[in-house]
Amino acid sequence: MKEIVAAESASLAPNAAAGIQSLYSEYVVPSYGRFDLVLERGQGSYVWDVAGKRYLDMGSGIAVCCLGHAHPAIAQALWDQARKLVHVSNLYYTEPQGRLACELVKRIGPGKCFFANSGAEANEGLFKLARRFGHDEGRFEILTAVNSFHGRTMAGIAATGQEKVKKGFEPIMPGFRHVPYNDLEAMRGALSPATVAIMVEGVQGEGGITPATPEYLLGLRQLCDEKKLLLFIDSVQCGHFRTGRFQSFQRILEGVPGGESFLPDGVSMAKALGGGVPMGAFWVRRPYADLLSPGTHASTFGGTPLACAVALRILEVIEKENLMENARTTGAYLQDELRQLARKYPEAIKAVRGLGMMTGFELAANISGLTGTARTPSARFVELLHQAGMLAIPAGTQVVRLLPPLNLSRNEAMECMKIIESVIEKVM
Repeated sequence: MKEIVAAESASLAPNAAAGIQSLYSEYVVPSYGRFDLVLERGQGSYVWDVAGKRYLDMGSGIAVCCLGHAHPAIAQALWDQARKLVHVSNLYYTEPQGRLACELVKRIGPGKCFFANSGAEANEGLFKLARRFGHDEGRFEILTAVNSFHGRTMAGIAATGQEKVKKGFEPIMPGFRHVPYNDLEAMRGALSPATVAIMVEGVQGEGGITPATPEYLLGLRQLCDEKKLLLFIDSVQCGHFRTGRFQSFQRILEGVPGGESFLPDGVSMAKALGGGVPMGAFWVRRPYADLLSPGTHASTFGGTPLACAVALRILEVIEKENLMENARTTGAYLQDELRQLARKYPEAIKAVRGLGMMTGFELAANISGLTGTARTPSARFVELLHQAGMLAIPAGTQVVRLLPPLNLSRNEAMECMKIIESVIEKVM
């Protein structure tokens, strides 16, 4: 107890950051590669560290804080609901969960929702749904994409198409295989008698901001119908209006013949759904919405009145402030400006990819100012962005992600571009 008090006192000293970092070193499992920042508060699109330095937050908690930080509507929703009912378990009915399920179904299509705590849990629910669907026929295998990311649970890492997340956790859970992304023929060729479902991301986030093509999504739907397979979309990062529509597949298929009738069989959601309050969910298309009958799946904290009340308020703000359109226009501005930087500095930026408020720029190889450290080029570039007053998120070794709040202003987007260009000039 004396050690804890002493550690807490250290955090109040002038070297507050060192005191807080020492708490982590002593008491927190070191499973994260953290940057050397200690953040204290946020407001809108900005956060401040314990020394008072301000940063433009273009990561928003990895696509979580869709309304930015300390949004008054979220604070009010938390206050209002916490004074009424925080948690009662799913042995009973509560109005916020029912209303939220209704709102999500209205925005996707006929079906039902299950509520969990995270994207990994949402995907686990879809894996169980697939197993249930194919059980009587002995089908259990789920095909996913190379460079995909589906969570850190044992099934999640088995589903993820990146070998680095599997190392040290062998033997890997069977029942998953990985196929090149956006390659319909490769997916068709990978089918086996055991295959029961296909899961892809509408836009690969951790894999480097790569959107699915319309032809790929429509072809997957046709293939699944033909072979009696379930089609799942992992929308944890690319969903909730981030691309300029509620779901990324809706944006990708906009105006495409046949796109208006496209529906997957399951969609996993999390991150921006709760705007920072931990929350996950999955939607299941109507023919399969009752496969998980009572006793087959559960979550103690899934769909609490508190989390659902916040999620409902977030939907209200997004619609009232037309943030779906802002995601399109401001996101397009970011991508256009980055392409201009790529033309101006081809030796720094190799490619720009994205959709709406989901943007990635791929760094060119062998940038002199990014070598000589243990960090990957993308992580080193992000560190330099920190020094210049901005947060961003690495993806793999070469891609930097921008996942800002949906209410990012044009002036803030301009500030972002100036900071990125200043770092490019520094590393060249």
